[in-house]
Amino acid sequence: MKATLVLALTGLSVGTAGAADYRQNPFALVYEGAITKNEQGKVNIHPVTYKLNALEISANVYTPANFDREKKSPAIVVAHPNGGVKEQVAGLYAEHLAKKGYFTITADAAYQGASGGQPRNVDKPANRIEDIHGMADFITRYPGVDAARLGLLGICGGGGYSLAAAKTDKRFKSIATLSMFNSGRVRRNGYIDSQLDTVQQRLQQASTARAQEMTGGNVLYAGDANLTDEQIAKLPFDLYRQGYHYYWKTHAHPGSTFKYTMSSFLDLMRWDATDQIELINQPLLIIAGSKADSLYMSEDAFAKAIGTKDKELFKIDDATHIETYWVPKYVDAAMGKLTPFFARTL
Repeated sequence: MKATLVLALTGLSVGTAGAADYRQNPFALVYEGAITKNEQGKVNIHPVTYKLNALEISANVYTPANFDREKKSPAIVVAHPNGGVKEQVAGLYAEHLAKKGYFTITADAAYQGASGGQPRNVDKPANRIEDIHGMADFITRYPGVDAARLGLLGICGGGGYSLAAAKTDKRFKSIATLSMFNSGRVRRNGYIDSQLDTVQQRLQQASTARAQEMTGGNVLYAGDANLTDEQIAKLPFDLYRQGYHYYWKTHAHPGSTFKYTMSSFLDLMRWDATDQIELINQPLLIIAGSKADSLYMSEDAFAKAIGTKDKELFKIDDATHIETYWVPKYVDAAMGKLTPFFARTL
């Protein structure tokens, strides 16, 4: 079922259908044009589970049409945004890449979505990076996959964690990011470095939250707000205004949430996606919208990635951060770069 919504108050100019209702899709996918059934001769989707550090991980594997298990095909791991789930933008790009002949996998992060782990919505860099290694473990053993030709695509927060994973995991022969979000920098400094004067205060809040958890008290959460349209419209950044509409309205999924444990700040605020980024020596493609207020993070990572001589920063004209998740012309523009990049490097 398609949903239409004119997002005037977010600054989005596109009012066309760009989503599906997860309740009407047997795989709970929310993106427009998503698979509704597996058919011979087409891309198929396979929900799978596997164990990662004793936790059960929920993932979707997309298989290309008419693949030959004997010939072996390349594969791409797709890491989802912060608070997102595999049924949203990560699934959209995984399906598009499968149409180009790749096996793809996208999994809910541990402690998030349909994956296991308690307390819910822990958001620690070490976990998210391990999730990416775990997806690589699974897909490289999947029938028909050529383990020697493995790529990585990280979206938003998944982009920052993909950079971190690829620094040391050389199974990934090439890395791409879309609308990369450096979770450590933002949790530490605030978005666009707007909270530099409250770093110590927020660290104290995180420390208090951890102490409360360890003594059996309630788990405290950050980002757990139910905003009205009027409140959303007053948010200072496009990413947050448009993000609320994407995650809560047009592309909502019950497993997706903005909240994460307050104690996660202890790990997030001492971490940065660009630390030791010079260890990346694989081909690197960084994609971001030219009008994204998150663009500064992609530009920073690109400048610091001095360990690879094969790198490109591609800006999608006129796109904001969230628009690269679903607006057809911007998705097409991203795929227009991803397709030749992975074809050349895998």
